[in-house]
Amino acid sequence: MGKNRMKGKHLRKIDFPSDIAKSTAINIMMKHYKHASMEEKLNNIQNVLLNPDNYLEHEFLMPLARAISGKPKLKTDYEVHMLKKSGHFSLFGERYIAHNAYTQMESAIRLPVAAKGALMPDAHHGYGLPIGGVLGTVNSVIPFGVGLDIGCRMALSIYEMPGNYIEKKQYDLKKALQRYTHFGNEGTLDFEVDHPVLERPEFQQTELLKRLHGKAWYQLGSSGTGNHFVEFGVVQIDSENTLGLNAGTYTGLLSHSGSRGMGAAIAAMFTKTATQKCRLPKEAQALAWLSLDEEAGQEYWMSMNLAGDYAKACHDVIHRNMERVLGLKAVRKVENHHNFAWKEIHDGQELIVHRKGATPAAKGELGIIPGSMTSRGFIVSGLGHEASLNSASHGAGRKLSRKEARESVTKSQMNKQLNEAGITLIGGSVEESTYAYKDIEAVIASQQELVHIEGTFTPKIVRMNKS
Repeated sequence: MGKNRMKGKHLRKIDFPSDIAKSTAINIMMKHYKHASMEEKLNNIQNVLLNPDNYLEHEFLMPLARAISGKPKLKTDYEVHMLKKSGHFSLFGERYIAHNAYTQMESAIRLPVAAKGALMPDAHHGYGLPIGGVLGTVNSVIPFGVGLDIGCRMALSIYEMPGNYIEKKQYDLKKALQRYTHFGNEGTLDFEVDHPVLERPEFQQTELLKRLHGKAWYQLGSSGTGNHFVEFGVVQIDSENTLGLNAGTYTGLLSHSGSRGMGAAIAAMFTKTATQKCRLPKEAQALAWLSLDEEAGQEYWMSMNLAGDYAKACHDVIHRNMERVLGLKAVRKVENHHNFAWKEIHDGQELIVHRKGATPAAKGELGIIPGSMTSRGFIVSGLGHEASLNSASHGAGRKLSRKEARESVTKSQMNKQLNEAGITLIGGSVEESTYAYKDIEAVIASQQELVHIEGTFTPKIVRMNKS
């Protein structure tokens, strides 16, 4: 192989525009063409010199083409990755999974860093990893495998009040929701709130987190748009439960929201960084990853965990406000993320498990799988099913996109359904009506091997964003 080793003397007859271009050519040939003949190497270089624009996207020759054409070097060097030819992932409730979600998961499992995956029965199309997708990767994190709303989560407080408490106190509960919650991208609560998360040192660790501290303080205790909600409902605890509660009827406060503008900004910045560092085929571009061995990956991991803790803090504030004004004290609280990534051991290997719209369901782990405006949700404990990477669905899952719901469901249809179910809705829209979602009962029935049902939550007074 020594006679094929390229040196400066081999390029004396080639007119390079700069010494940088010449050095770049030698480095590329040594790294990517070391087994090629000298003639092949020289031909490759000559072809780039003659038509550099044809090689600006080439897997190996791109740096030389940019040096010759005078185009500036990219701010972040990226590696080009091809997808594996195939990959296997587990399906749960296959009949309820949209085809485009399945196609997205096919691309995800073929990533070079992917080790294991699963689709939950509520799965539907998303950006990057499908909603309801679970993906385990090796030493790498995918910003859009976590999603835009980092740390989106459920929180249920259970109060030792009978089910008729809501009916008797309906006026007070409705006023409390109107006065002490806030929804939407603009504005905030009109009274001061605080939480120890705002004192976390991570807010001073990066320029992005420094800039986001003010937004985090401003939006603390508020909720997002779309399907986010705060609602009072009736909790039914089963006789066989691990909650430490007697079987029977209780009052519950259930909230669903995430890390607000803070999480969205983190996701946007690091997705951009990932796509600059990691070049993928078109169908998988949104699945660009960051290695946890590099600075950007470590910064994202730190920022993601802070955003997750901030999301929890928002729920803490919401529940604290409700309890203070209504004089309630929870006897049990159940909460879980469903847009996040965790370091876990699976099949004897540490994986970064991305759950984008999926509930953690390790053996004995408690969680909440909500229904919709008019359908009940479920309090569950995980059964630790390894094929699902210890996961379950995060809800019923969309049957109609928001656009489809706007075009096919009328306000009067939604109101009729609410009246029949005895639900009081504050805000909300047809985009989030029960018609837009799959049948939660069928979705739960299709994952009996993933979770044990501990109880149910039936909504009664629901507060959502107006649009």
